[in-house]
Amino acid sequence: MVDIVGNIQATSPCLHPSDLQKVAEMIREEGYDSVFSVVRRHQFRWSEIQKGVREVTEPLNLNPAKRPRRQDWDGELYENGSFYFAKRHLIEMGYLQGGKMAYYEMRAEHSVDIDVDIDWPIAEQRVLRYGYFGKDKLKEIKLLVCSIDGCLTNGHIYVSGDQKEIISYDVKDAIGISLLKKSGIEVRLISERACSKQTLSSLKLDCKMEVNVPDKLAVVDEWRKEMGLCWKEVAYLGNEVSDEECLKKVGLSGVPADACSTAQKAVGYICKCNGGRGALREFAEHIFLLMEKVINSCQK
Repeated sequence: MVDIVGNIQATSPCLHPSDLQKVAEMIREEGYDSVFSVVRRHQFRWSEIQKGVREVTEPLNLNPAKRPRRQDWDGELYENGSFYFAKRHLIEMGYLQGGKMAYYEMRAEHSVDIDVDIDWPIAEQRVLRYGYFGKDKLKEIKLLVCSIDGCLTNGHIYVSGDQKEIISYDVKDAIGISLLKKSGIEVRLISERACSKQTLSSLKLDCKMEVNVPDKLAVVDEWRKEMGLCWKEVAYLGNEVSDEECLKKVGLSGVPADACSTAQKAVGYICKCNGGRGALREFAEHIFLLMEKVINSCQK
């Protein structure tokens, strides 16, 4: 028997699942008949000017003589349409709201609504940049796996007259690797191409690496198990279609600015730098920033 019905709007892509669980608890345990979502906004409202009816505007929720600063004003609650939960009898009567009602205030960063065409690209970029807010909290990263071609290097390969492979990398990225290792984060390199291990060893990065890998996810999974880690403790920097599954699986994912569109759509962080041009160092800084937040939240 269904007792509670939830109407969840597909136009709210960043809705956090924990919010839905709390709303269901409000109905089950606190006796509400219906609960709907609201968000707090700090917007001053004015009456509409209508020709022949109202020639001047009037403030609706402020005193212009004592105009408050945003941080000194609690704002107002607006129904945002993300979800409506109600007991079965209300739904059978054709109501989404009624009986003993309550609102559930969502955090502003979770309240992303697609109402008109221009909202779509804004929501898409927000998700691409920060990921869906439904993901679990980030854990401390213990392993970073970096794709060699297009991330550590810019993907360009030079061949000498004696058929030796020549590649280039950015010193900033080498420093990034060093900083990660000093922070206790293992760094490993991976490539689907049969790179020259001798050439890579000459870079003196002191990282374990696997080349000529047909299934990157399988190798990363093996490394993860070897270190006794869960997926949330693994970060991955990739740039190609072959990196997609790894990018989706790990706790923290990133791509260089010039990564392919498939890889960009699978990640939570898109670097401003291109591959082989500081992207790895930038991603390392991003990891450090998030780790600082994790540590601070644990200390509270």
